[in-house]
Amino acid sequence: MRFAVIADIHGNCAALQAVLDDIAALGIRDIVNLGDCFSGPLEADRTGDLLLLMDMTGSQTVRGNHDRYLIESDADQLQGSDLIAHRQLAPRHFDWLRKLQFSMVWREEVFVCHATPKDDNLYWLETVSAQGHVTIRPQDEIEALASGIAQPLILCGHSHIARMVTLEDGRLIVNPGSVGCPAYFDDAPVYHTVETGHAMASYAVIEKTEKGFVPTFRNVAYDHMAMSRLAVKNGRPGWAKPLATGRV
Repeated sequence: MRFAVIADIHGNCAALQAVLDDIAALGIRDIVNLGDCFSGPLEADRTGDLLLLMDMTGSQTVRGNHDRYLIESDADQLQGSDLIAHRQLAPRHFDWLRKLQFSMVWREEVFVCHATPKDDNLYWLETVSAQGHVTIRPQDEIEALASGIAQPLILCGHSHIARMVTLEDGRLIVNPGSVGCPAYFDDAPVYHTVETGHAMASYAVIEKTEKGFVPTFRNVAYDHMAMSRLAVKNGRPGWAKPLATGRV
C-alpha cells in the first residue's frame, strides 16, 4: 500500500495542482484528503472542480471545520475567507461537500478525520498555551484522543503543521501539513499564530512496509507569489505575507 495524503487546501488551486503533479510523477494513484478544501480568498471554484475530478477517480475526502461552516451557514452569516469562498462556489460544489463524512475508515487499516475523532476544531498533535504558544501536545493527551480507534494508522490535519506521533501501542498519527495555507493566525482558544516558515505546498506519502506504515513528508514549489497577489486583489491582504513567506 502506497498513497498520498493531502489536507487544508483552502482554495489554493495552484498549490493543489502542483501537489497533484508531484503525486502523479511518483506514480501514486490513491489520494486521501483530510478536508478544509475551499475557505480562503483564492480560487475556491477552480479547486472545487479539480476535487470533483479527483473524486471521480477514487480519491477519498472527509469534511473539515471550514467545509462545515460553508454548508451549515448562509452567506449572510459568514465573513472573511469563508464568505469569499461561499460566493465563488457553485451548487455542484455544495452538493459534494454535503456528501462528505466527518470521519471514515479507509481500507480497514487507516482512520481518517480532519482534526480529532470528535471535534473538527481541536488540534490533535498540538496545544495552545494561555500565552498563545503552539507546541506539541503532551503524549497522554494525544493518547486519550485516540482512545477507541483500532486502526494502526491515523490521519489528521487542521493545524497545518506536518508532524507524526507514535502512540505507546505502536499506532501512528500523521498530519501531512497544509497544501495551500502555510501560515495563519487564529483567536481560539486564544490568539496564536501557526507558521511553517516556507511558502511551499506540503503533503505526505505513506507506504506500508514490513515494519509498518512509513510517512515521507514532501514540499512542492509553485507560483505562490501569484496567490499572494490574488489574496490582496480579493480583499484579504492579511493572507498575502503567509502565502508569500510562510510567516504571518
